[in-house]
Amino acid sequence: MRYGRDSPRDNKFDNYAPDTNVPDQSFNSYSTNTPGGSGQFNNYAHGSNVPDLRFTSYSDHGTGGKQEFKLYADDGNAGQQSFKSYGKDGNGADSQFTTYGNNTNVDASAFTNYGQTANGENQNFTSYGFNGNNPASNFNNYGVGGNGPSETFTSYRDQSNVGDDKFTTYVKDANGGEANFTNYGQSFNEGTDVFTTYGKGANDPHINFKTYGVNNTFKDYVKDTATFSNYQNKTSQVLASLTDANGGKKVNNRWVEPGKFFREKMLKSGTIMPMPDIKDKMPKRSFLPRVIASKLPFSTSKIDELKKIFHAANDSQVAKMIGDALSECERAPSAGETKRCANSAEDMIDFATSVLGRNVVVRTTENTKGSKGNIMIGSVKGINGGKVTKSVSCHQTLFPYLLYYCHSVPKVRVYEADILDPNSKAKINHGVAICHVDTSLWGPRHGAFIALGSGPGKIEVCHWIFENDMTWATAD
Repeated sequence: MRYGRDSPRDNKFDNYAPDTNVPDQSFNSYSTNTPGGSGQFNNYAHGSNVPDLRFTSYSDHGTGGKQEFKLYADDGNAGQQSFKSYGKDGNGADSQFTTYGNNTNVDASAFTNYGQTANGENQNFTSYGFNGNNPASNFNNYGVGGNGPSETFTSYRDQSNVGDDKFTTYVKDANGGEANFTNYGQSFNEGTDVFTTYGKGANDPHINFKTYGVNNTFKDYVKDTATFSNYQNKTSQVLASLTDANGGKKVNNRWVEPGKFFREKMLKSGTIMPMPDIKDKMPKRSFLPRVIASKLPFSTSKIDELKKIFHAANDSQVAKMIGDALSECERAPSAGETKRCANSAEDMIDFATSVLGRNVVVRTTENTKGSKGNIMIGSVKGINGGKVTKSVSCHQTLFPYLLYYCHSVPKVRVYEADILDPNSKAKINHGVAICHVDTSLWGPRHGAFIALGSGPGKIEVCHWIFENDMTWATAD
């Protein structure tokens, strides 16, 4: 499609190709040789599945004009966007990418010969790739040989899960100009960024990285004119700024294992995500027969009797373990929570059926394969049709014999998902995940908000059922 060639017209695309399956759109020679004029793509390819969108020779050799991409390809699944020779040899053009590719799953964008040998071009990427899953962008020959280019990346890939960006021969041999990266790459699980021959051969460029993420590689770049402000080079912690009661900022330096918490949209076929270590770390123990367990004292008021039974000295670790478990079992339930500690298989079944009825199934993650590495999500099934449902989750508690803390919390969704090797696509596991839809009563310092960068009641939070833990829900 040779659209708007040699024409100064203003072109506007509102609500273009929304909610489509495998859209294939190509704009060739769009606004090429145009004096002035503007182009707007608003709500472009929203919610599409595997889009293939191509812009070739877009706005090349143009004079002035403004090109805007707003809500471009947001909420999409996989697919790619390709911009070739975008703004090449242009004069004073202004391009803005606002909320581009937000909330996408495994989105890929390629910019080739973008702004090459252009004069005074101004490119802005604002809230680009926000909150996405493993977005990947490739900037090749970006701004090469330009005169006074201005490139700004603000809140780029912020709060995304991993991600992979490549900048090759970026603003190489340019005359003057500036490139600014502000709040770039603040992924909640670290991604990878590679800058090759960045700013090399340029004449007095100004390159600034402010609040830049981790795990980045800079090869052969213009070191004497690049500044790094608040550049984080630590991969051992996920940092979150929390607001205290006085409205000030408080930094929490807790470390949250990648993949321990994730968003519900990640449970989509094709998603690549980290898997935490789901292995059972507790010592091997067994339930006592109910007839025996029912005769043992089980309360903090009789802790001395328990310590004698298990030969635990008052100041021993075993005594502390017993006290901690009993205190947790006797703790008043949280708002909306129903809870019980089960010290026999029969007790667990009785509690689950008392909450859910007798038509129930117990589910757990099949094995521990995929732990501490990246996995790919295969087919996904929502229990109860993916609707909000009741469930009872049971987690092991450290005690001399097998003890589970079982509880039911309101407003959850339960999923089963095949877990694949991301390279071979072979099935290696079958996982069970629970998503807490209502987090309004969680504390602001909960590890989920440290990892995902939000707060109580603002997002849902999901997690896997670990080895030897389980969740009970209605049978489908």
